[in-house]
Amino acid sequence: MSTHEDVLSSENLPHEPEKATLEGKNKFLGFWFFLGGETVLFASLFGTYLALKNSFGAAEHTTPSQELFGLELVFIMTMLLLTSSLTSVYAMYHMKNHDFKKMMVWLGITVLLGAAFLGLEIYEFYHYVHHYHHTFTSSAFGSAFYTLVGFHGAHVAFGLLWIITLMIRNARRGLNLYNAPKFYVASLYWHFIDVVWVFIFTVVYLMGKVG
Repeated sequence: MSTHEDVLSSENLPHEPEKATLEGKNKFLGFWFFLGGETVLFASLFGTYLALKNSFGAAEHTTPSQELFGLELVFIMTMLLLTSSLTSVYAMYHMKNHDFKKMMVWLGITVLLGAAFLGLEIYEFYHYVHHYHHTFTSSAFGSAFYTLVGFHGAHVAFGLLWIITLMIRNARRGLNLYNAPKFYVASLYWHFIDVVWVFIFTVVYLMGKVG
């Protein structure tokens, strides 16, 4: 008798393997509770940033956001992350069609795009610190900026590790009713990260550029 970790053939897998078991449905439900807490946390960080974005204090080296932010780099970062959200959709499409290999390929592309985004964000922080002396302690604006954007970057790094771990652990197992919900929830988490970045791009960079 097979266990829930056994690889099932395409004929035996249901159309939505991520929700076919009670365990899968519980993972899905638990994720939405987790996402509610994450939403409240990011909302608090956004509120703090909006309250402090013009608080430069008496710092000697302080550059207003209109001069600090370069939208070209941030736009490239945004396109990378939004594209990675699309590739994760393709991955879940192939999961629902029981094509494990194509799902893994699209997840791999998602990881590469997310890693490129993270690399550019690290470069962005380096540029701000070394060229504009815009640091975490330079002003309240700096603290609020690095906390909000850096916290999102930490979520991207966590999401990458999550997906990579799933890919490595299940590379030889194939798709089954046990790991399908895990892939699906990781994909939903990645979409959440992308949505948060759209708000960051709008509130922090676009609004910061126009003053």
